[in-house]
Amino acid sequence: MTSPHILLIDDDAAILRSASQTLELEDYQVCTLDRADKALPLLNEDFAGIVITDINMPGTTGLELLARIKTIDSNIPVILITGFGDISMAVSAIRNGAYDFIEKPFSSDLLLDVVHRALEKRTLTLDNRRLRQELQAQSAPGPRILGSSPAVQDLRRLVQSVASSPADILLMGETGSGKDLLARYIHEHSPRRNKNFVAINCGGMPENLIESELFGHEKGAFTDAKERRIGKLEHAHGGTLFLDEIESMPMSLQIKLLRVLEERAIERLGSNRLIPLDIRIIAATKANLRALADAGDFREDLYYRLNVVRIDIPPLRARPDDIPLLFQHFALLASAQFEREIPPLSAPQLQQLLSHSWPGNVRELRNLAERYVLLGEACSFDLSEHSQTETPASGQGLAARVDQFEKTLIQSELARHGGSIKHTQESLQLPRKTLYDKMKKHGLDKNDYKG
Repeated sequence: MTSPHILLIDDDAAILRSASQTLELEDYQVCTLDRADKALPLLNEDFAGIVITDINMPGTTGLELLARIKTIDSNIPVILITGFGDISMAVSAIRNGAYDFIEKPFSSDLLLDVVHRALEKRTLTLDNRRLRQELQAQSAPGPRILGSSPAVQDLRRLVQSVASSPADILLMGETGSGKDLLARYIHEHSPRRNKNFVAINCGGMPENLIESELFGHEKGAFTDAKERRIGKLEHAHGGTLFLDEIESMPMSLQIKLLRVLEERAIERLGSNRLIPLDIRIIAATKANLRALADAGDFREDLYYRLNVVRIDIPPLRARPDDIPLLFQHFALLASAQFEREIPPLSAPQLQQLLSHSWPGNVRELRNLAERYVLLGEACSFDLSEHSQTETPASGQGLAARVDQFEKTLIQSELARHGGSIKHTQESLQLPRKTLYDKMKKHGLDKNDYKG
């Protein structure tokens, strides 16, 4: 849909035809209905439009429709079309939540004016609701998904849609992209948050120990088993098991893991008793499991079983707009840890951050932020060994490059001052309105930069 949607309801065909033509000439998308009850299935709390309805109609009246709409979303604007004898009724309806009323016969200019104001209000309501949801997600205790780039917004929406489900998840991402943090974020935003989050690195444990670590064992199960041991899978009962570097799991153990995924039960080593499990498994890999399965280096059936929900984590080079915010966030953490002040970033340092390819991703950026806080001006920002041959702005014209640099500077100052408009405008020597206009132009929100 390229423009907001308008539901226009009236049992008078002439009014429907005339009003809809007026609105469509202004490029509004209009759905005309001759009965109020037909509108209800088209409405929900995400409806990005308004309702215009006559008051007196056969069956469900406009006032009854208004009452029903308020139970769906009290913020959907409802404009009433009134006859001469309905004005007092319409005024009363406004007290009960109607947005406005238009008296018959009405001019095109009046209709367009009321519709324009109502749609602006609806857009603002939905924008504020979305921002509150994002702010709540980013300010919740524990791990956060920081950033406002399109790639991170898509990631955040996907994670929020699956976090509360029981489905197993496969995380795909390069080294240092934050797979462990994202797994913890999913756990903390799921109904399992009050149970254990158990992490195991499949590539960092000897093959002869990983089976015992996962499944546990009974006393006497093998030579050194002097007492019963509860394994990671059992310890994660009710919670989440995170299997990092799943591609490193031995083939013999992959068979047993597949059985756990299918049966949701385990047997400790040395026992024949099945123990039921209620767990969610989040597996993570930097490798292409599909290619490994094709080459016979990873079980194909386990790949398909893990790949119920796949989440691809974007590398840092794919989200350069987030680099100043992330750097400042890590610098603030380091400042608190090391009890050091954060030196302000210079424009050349900022440009070096943006032109680097970040092969180590977020982990590499965090290490640099910590060194910067510890060493201050002595910290080298010469990242040329791994720099991109082209900067993010290469291939753009002068105006585009200036815009990008302006945006980056504002981001940096917002981050340095924790989202404070007052201190940001002072450091940039800009009037408050100019700063707000530039932030709006670049899609920046001060709340994204609060500590």
